[in-house]
Amino acid sequence: MTFREAARRVVEEGIAPSMSHQRVSQLARTDENFPPVQQVGRSKVADWRELKPYFAAHAKKAAIRDSRRRLGESDE
Repeated sequence: MTFREAARRVVEEGIAPSMSHQRVSQLARTDENFPPVQQVGRSKVADWRELKPYFAAHAKKAAIRDSRRRLGESDE
């Protein structure tokens, strides 16, 4: 699926509260653990069966990071 569709699906399935196709593209460029990407015409695509667990793990790490930030703020 396209990065735009992947971003929509991440939100639709409740994996993350928000996601943009730009963020998906950024992760594909910078994260060595991002699933394989193929170019189809002008669009980049990846398999949702590989993207879903990737984004679930990514969202879990982000939630842990955010909760640590909130704890740090309340201590000040």
